[in-house]
Amino acid sequence: MSVKQISITLDNTPGQFLSVSEFLGNEGINIRAISVADTSDVSTVRFVTDDPQKTVNVLQSHGYTVRVKDVLAVEIPDHPGALQAVLKPLRESSINVLYLYTFLGRGASGQPIVIMGVDRAEDAVEVLKKNWVTTFGNEIYAL
Repeated sequence: MSVKQISITLDNTPGQFLSVSEFLGNEGINIRAISVADTSDVSTVRFVTDDPQKTVNVLQSHGYTVRVKDVLAVEIPDHPGALQAVLKPLRESSINVLYLYTFLGRGASGQPIVIMGVDRAEDAVEVLKKNWVTTFGNEIYAL
């Protein structure tokens, strides 16, 4: 299922993400998944929270430029090679996985969840629903 991912860019200086964490924590917003990709001067922080709209409002009120994108949250079995069951059908449908990171917790069935940015989110949901149900009997997990 698709979920909202929030992205911001931070200068690579001490305390930048601490400020973001404090702003969100003070408003009762829980970060559920996070990825940080850095260059020499800036970091791109991607995260999923329990309240995306409130997250956007809080960050914008503190001067951050916020990008919101639909990404997939997919529950996968916890065993070696399980990720292949997600990646192969996407490749066969020419859907490009741009990035992937883990959710901080587990799904309803107790299995891990991965967050995936893809080039065609709606198509990816359909492909995974079709393949996921027949492969594992699970649905795509929505946060």
